Amino acid sequence: MRDTPRARLMLAAALIAALALIATDYQNGSSPIVRAVKGVGGTVIGNAERAVSSLTRPVGRFVGSGLAGAGAGGRVAALEQKLTRLRAQLSSATLARAKYRQLGRLLQLAGAGRYRIVAASVVAFGQGFTQAVTLDVGSADGVRPQQTVLDGDGLVGQVVAVSARTCTVLLAAAASSVVGIRLAPSDQFGWVTGQGSAAGARGLLVLQVPDPAAVLTRGEQLVTAASVRDRPFVPGVPVGVVVAVRNRAGALTAQAFVRPYADFTSLDVVGVVIAPPRRDPRFSVLPPRPRPVPSAPPRRRPSGRSLQRSRPRTRH
Repeated sequence: MRDTPRARLMLAAALIAALALIATDYQNGSSPIVRAVKGVGGTVIGNAERAVSSLTRPVGRFVGSGLAGAGAGGRVAALEQKLTRLRAQLSSATLARAKYRQLGRLLQLAGAGRYRIVAASVVAFGQGFTQAVTLDVGSADGVRPQQTVLDGDGLVGQVVAVSARTCTVLLAAAASSVVGIRLAPSDQFGWVTGQGSAAGARGLLVLQVPDPAAVLTRGEQLVTAASVRDRPFVPGVPVGVVVAVRNRAGALTAQAFVRPYADFTSLDVVGVVIAPPRRDPRFSVLPPRPRPVPSAPPRRRPSGRSLQRSRPRTRH
């Protein structure tokens, strides 16, 4: 077909008619021509989509695994938070059990001595753990100055200052503390003083007995002697045990070192004695005295005769 103006006009008219027909049939979707074109296009496009999907599926799996990893990371973070909470709860339960045990020992000691107490917790330490502590009870709880403070092991100190909700306790280990005592079983009177944070103190109390001829021995136990009107110290509270004796020539008093029953560096649950016992418990509240371990007798070396007798005779 020659390229003439007439031919160009006929080709343009045919294209316009075809496009109009296709557009009309595409709107209602009922034309077989359109359906055929759609079928061919769908086949071609579907194959192309499957090809693209086969190429992109590994990438999708990789991205999906990354997203799943991110979700797992979130779950791991949640589990870690839960584990942290469980550890905190376990720690709280452990502390609660420890406090319960301390309270049980405190009530047992108070019951043995017939002391009426107000239980309290140490909320603050002062001056190097050996001078004073603050308790969470005060005048609103019946606490007054010059009252005895003890824990489940023995004497802690005395109340020296009180507010409505708190009080300050001077520890028996403080350098300014003086406690009247009685020795068991000799029933001798004396007093113990604290050494505070002095070098070489090792948490020991210094015992002095007015009688210079008094014989002090290791293992002797001490309890508080009653103060005037039971203030600041009620009688019979365990104080400690003699661990070393220091006898100096010309000294006016017999001296020794005492290891206190209470651990002043780890105080927690304590009791303030708000009413003394009706009767002096004397030494009934003391823990059992530790028995010394007997030393093994030295072995005797066999004599020369016994060696000769023990040697077997040889026959020639």
